[in-house]
Amino acid sequence: MSKVCIITARGGSKRIPKKNIKDFLGKPIIAYSIEAALKSGVFDEVMVSTDSEEIAEVAKKYGAKVPFLRSDSNSNDFATTRDVLKEVIENYKAEGKDFDMFMCLYPTAPFVSAERLKEAVQKLEASDAYSLVSVVRFSFPPQRGVVVRDGYMQWVNPEHALTRSQDLEPVYHDAGQFYAEKTEPFLKEFSLVTSKTVPFELGEEEVQDIDTFSDWQMAEMKYKILNSLGE
Repeated sequence: MSKVCIITARGGSKRIPKKNIKDFLGKPIIAYSIEAALKSGVFDEVMVSTDSEEIAEVAKKYGAKVPFLRSDSNSNDFATTRDVLKEVIENYKAEGKDFDMFMCLYPTAPFVSAERLKEAVQKLEASDAYSLVSVVRFSFPPQRGVVVRDGYMQWVNPEHALTRSQDLEPVYHDAGQFYAEKTEPFLKEFSLVTSKTVPFELGEEEVQDIDTFSDWQMAEMKYKILNSLGE
């Protein structure tokens, strides 16, 4: 199967200015995603989809390709990831390049590793599934969660109020790192979570949302700790 890794990196981040190329412990955060994808050795091409010339230059410096810039219609706050991916696939097709599979990898995923990307691609290739999503288990069972209604606390699932955590079915959420997709089913269903999607579980220590400055600081601390443990 021919495969392309698409790193989606729009400019104009509002909460964290220049988020996708902001320095993360010595190099632009997008560099971690690019280097992991290249090191995995499973992609025929590693590219960055962006509307920013500045991001494009940084991406190329670290080894990614930027064969075309993103269109204006897919560079605003309302453009979806799937729209961006479809545009990339169509642009490649116009250049005579077709890929059987692609991975959407986010540019703010410094915990991603080449080994994990390789494992994910191999898992999807070996299955009859159309797509694969990186997930992480909820640290506390949501079946025992509570909500506040009319000022009072209520169980979400009263039948599980006294159920032991270990007796509840594990529940996962999107890890926000990567999606692997077989191209034809993706275009047909136009969804990252297709009708036949398999999970790729990541450990909680491998995942960190980075939406605010405090998230960023937490990610840097977490990264330092993980790397010091590996030394």
